[in-house]
Amino acid sequence: VQLQASGGGLVQAGGSLRLSCASSGRTFNTMSWFRQAPGKEREFVAGIIWSGGSTYYADSVKGRFIISRDNAKNTVYLQMNSLKPEDTAVYYCAASRSQLITTSVVAYDYWGQGTLVTVSS
Repeated sequence: VQLQASGGGLVQAGGSLRLSCASSGRTFNTMSWFRQAPGKEREFVAGIIWSGGSTYYADSVKGRFIISRDNAKNTVYLQMNSLKPEDTAVYYCAASRSQLITTSVVAYDYWGQGTLVTVSS
């Protein structure tokens, strides 16, 4: 499975961006977004169970970000609203064969290449 992330860019604080992650196949059960800011560890942002669509969010993005998926396109999206400078990071999509959404990076089997999101103040 190959994951291709896109949609990053430069946006002012308070603005919105939508990230996309297209998968070449679907031998996984959950997909998530992680992010990594300079000098920091990679952290979980949001996840979705492909079958059923259950979602889970990090507290830092709850109420601002929405994760969704398109079954026909094998694509997961991250709609990011009310962006803050602290959201600046490289965002990665990841897929796991786990039936549950997990926040641990080691649980993910496939990773996209990352897309940079920069939020200016």
